[in-house]
Amino acid sequence: MHQDSASPHIAYLTGEYPAVSHTFILREIEQLRAQGLEVSTCSVRRTDATQARGPAEKEAAATTFYILAAARRPAVLARALMGALTRPARLGAAAKLAWDTRPPGLKAALYQLFYLIEAMILVQHLQARGVTHLHNHFANSSCSVAMLASTLSGIPFSFTLHGPAIFFEPRRWRIDAKIARASFVACISHFCRSQGMIFSDPAHWHKLRIVHCAITPERYGPAADSPPGRDIVFVGRLAAVKGVRVLLEAFAQVRPAHPDARLVLVGDGAERTDIEAHARALGCAEAVRFTGYLSQDEVADELSRADIFALPSFAEGVPVVLMEAMASHLPVLATRIAGIPELVQDGESGFVVPPGDVAAFAAALSALLADPAQRQSMGRKGRARVEADYNLPVEGAWMEQLLRGTAPGGALRPADPAS
Repeated sequence: MHQDSASPHIAYLTGEYPAVSHTFILREIEQLRAQGLEVSTCSVRRTDATQARGPAEKEAAATTFYILAAARRPAVLARALMGALTRPARLGAAAKLAWDTRPPGLKAALYQLFYLIEAMILVQHLQARGVTHLHNHFANSSCSVAMLASTLSGIPFSFTLHGPAIFFEPRRWRIDAKIARASFVACISHFCRSQGMIFSDPAHWHKLRIVHCAITPERYGPAADSPPGRDIVFVGRLAAVKGVRVLLEAFAQVRPAHPDARLVLVGDGAERTDIEAHARALGCAEAVRFTGYLSQDEVADELSRADIFALPSFAEGVPVVLMEAMASHLPVLATRIAGIPELVQDGESGFVVPPGDVAAFAAALSALLADPAQRQSMGRKGRARVEADYNLPVEGAWMEQLLRGTAPGGALRPADPAS
């Protein structure tokens, strides 16, 4: 699609890009470009090569503007500082905002200075390229940079509010100030929007719009050459927050009744060695396969050959990998936290159990392993759910309206059945 001459030039910013755990940002950008928007990508930090496994990620890494890398060039830093000094009123307002929104402590105040300098560098880049709107993913430090850059330049900004980590420290990251100054806030779920409402002035609640993270369902489905079995797959960071130990303990409990069950753990992290040791201690290591990080296409392939998807997390937003699993016609087993119950209908497209409850997780896992017909029925319903409400072209069109400033009022896109 050709870009409309009157189309805005959008810049997307985040703390690090691309990243294997943030493929939904890459897909959102690709969708907006396919719809005709010009989108430039910016990131505070450059990620290492392990975060760019596929061709799309490699292309993103090669074309993204990296603030900290630019800051190492004295000429860039000098131009940014001089540019800010030519607008003393805006610089004063941004400096005051950085001071007023600082967390307690000297170190935190120093970081605010760093964010202000990063914002100066970003502004030079945005203005040189004619950017008309800045959108940021996540509400922590990169959003602080976006807010300051908007104040320095006059370019409006918006951001996507995810959670859950930001809701542990809402006052440190001043999401109240960010919501007040943003042109709109894309909240990934009703739960997420409610948390934004807790920490913001009711006068700004109208800015909190629900934009689901989404996928292209057509990319997913069962492999034609994969007969039904008892293969369970998990995709995520091997970290405490993902509850992988709960999954391993539940898996060990159900194996006596289902000795042919297999578990695939897709992902990596600092706790991988400990998790591998835990599998050995439970006596189930020979039935557990660790794949490490995989590309988008490799994850889709693992899902296409699985029979059950399990995500025992203790804290989440609305996991995109659950959408991918449901689009792959898999029944899903997840935990009753944050926005997950908005996606997974308990007893319909899968089971939603209390977080940290090994017995409940094992009981639900055993029920799915024992009933192929139920797995098939849940898989069909999950696919239909994703097609209806977590479909990337539909959510992308809604996001485009918000970025263009043409969206109708209300938190939900007009086509959302919940509206």
